[in-house]
Amino acid sequence: MAVVTGGTSGIGLAAAERLLRSGAVVEIWGRNAGKIGAAAEALSAFGRVRAVAVDVSSFENVRAAAEDAERHYDHVDILLNSAGVLAASAPVQELSQEAWADSVATNLSGVFHTCKAFLPGMLSRRYGRIINVASMAGKEGNPFFAAYSATKAGVIGFTKAIAKEFATSGVTANCVVPAIIETPMVEAVSRQAPENFARTLEKIPMARMGRPDEAAAMIAWLASDECSFTTGFGFDLSGGRATY
Repeated sequence: MAVVTGGTSGIGLAAAERLLRSGAVVEIWGRNAGKIGAAAEALSAFGRVRAVAVDVSSFENVRAAAEDAERHYDHVDILLNSAGVLAASAPVQELSQEAWADSVATNLSGVFHTCKAFLPGMLSRRYGRIINVASMAGKEGNPFFAAYSATKAGVIGFTKAIAKEFATSGVTANCVVPAIIETPMVEAVSRQAPENFARTLEKIPMARMGRPDEAAAMIAWLASDECSFTTGFGFDLSGGRATY
């Protein structure tokens, strides 16, 4: 059984569909009840799916939803953290405190909250797959997106740290590190800051954006039994931009 945060669009939605097609039962989480309901209805064509309104920035909200999921399904084997926000493009001196705080609360604290909530069950069963969605911005730093870059760097470091904590437990933790993927978030950036978007796209040797289904394919392997000797790693989805 898999819980997918940010399952209403982009990578989260594509991964939820891929997991359903692979035979998993999936629960998608999102802040907007209407959006997750519509996403769950679309996903129901591929398997058993449930939608739950959860704000991952609130640990109390996450803990209650995690306990409900454990009761409803008996166990949660896969956790995909795909929920994220992108503050408006701005130089750091103009970045608002609210935008910074929201970025940290959702992108970084949200990952901590879900891992803290689901790890006890995974560790007691000695099996689990945690996949966190980071970003190439977390490796290289994207100008005018300091909050997003910082929080995604934090996701990479957090994933590596926790993976080492329970490396012998049967629970793995990895992250995917995308460059530009064709998602609603990226479309919004391309409209808001076209020059920044163009510069970022030019860095990709394949000269194109990635597709959500390409990210979903990698996530499906990381969530599988076959991913048994890989933990604490960041898998690039960069079209050749990053070779390290």
